[in-house]
Amino acid sequence: GPVLILAGAGSGKTRALTHRIAYLMAEREVKPFNILAVTFTNKAAGEMKRRIMEMMYAKKKVEVMWESAKSINFNRKDLPVVGTFHSVCVQILRRHLHLLGYEDRFAIYDDTDSQVLMKTIMKDLGITKEKLNPKAVLGAIAGAKNALLTPEEYTRQMHNSFTEQVARLYPVYQKRLAQNQALDFDDLIMKVVQLFEQQPEILSEYQERFKYISVDEYQDTNHAQYVMIKMLAEKYRNLCVVGDDWQSIYSWRGATMRNILDFEKDYPEA
Repeated sequence: GPVLILAGAGSGKTRALTHRIAYLMAEREVKPFNILAVTFTNKAAGEMKRRIMEMMYAKKKVEVMWESAKSINFNRKDLPVVGTFHSVCVQILRRHLHLLGYEDRFAIYDDTDSQVLMKTIMKDLGITKEKLNPKAVLGAIAGAKNALLTPEEYTRQMHNSFTEQVARLYPVYQKRLAQNQALDFDDLIMKVVQLFEQQPEILSEYQERFKYISVDEYQDTNHAQYVMIKMLAEKYRNLCVVGDDWQSIYSWRGATMRNILDFEKDYPEA
């Protein structure tokens, strides 16, 4: 069932999570294949995976397994899937993005790629950098994606000259990304949510796959991440989140502490 762990900085939240995952496998005989753990940085994900392996396997075997365990591999049966939100989403999209009209082999644009593309679009539309900052536009688009707002939905919320310009550029930016068979960083989670909404059989496949879900630093989840996890956990409700409602550091990218504060509303049996 659902579990919420609130604890302060340095008190061992990640340790609690890794021990819980090891306990599920060793004592409750949960298959590693059915466990998903997500966090926010590759370093944290790697450390979590190493700790779980050291608890589960002899040290010599861990050393042999570690090189192949560093990257996320959905096909390994002997290890839980541990990674960042974005790395997990990439693996899902590599298998299923064609269902949204893309190729499964797609490029991921970093900040520099996105800025180059936006500057090109603005030049094509006769908008100068002096009139509009490309980084500010991309920041607004990222905020929209983190709130799961499509270009059409964003247009209905525009309220000043800046948001009117963003509403004009957002659909063009998405069209150019699609033409280049590319996603930007903020597309990754949004596209997975859209995939789950449009293809319920795919959602069901991953609900069956990830029957036990753990989320580290839950106070730093944004709306898109919250919705993705809620959809995955909806069937079995075996969701364990850890966090500190005093410690949110990602409000600048849409993180909302409401997710952790409202956990017991979403899961009254927690």
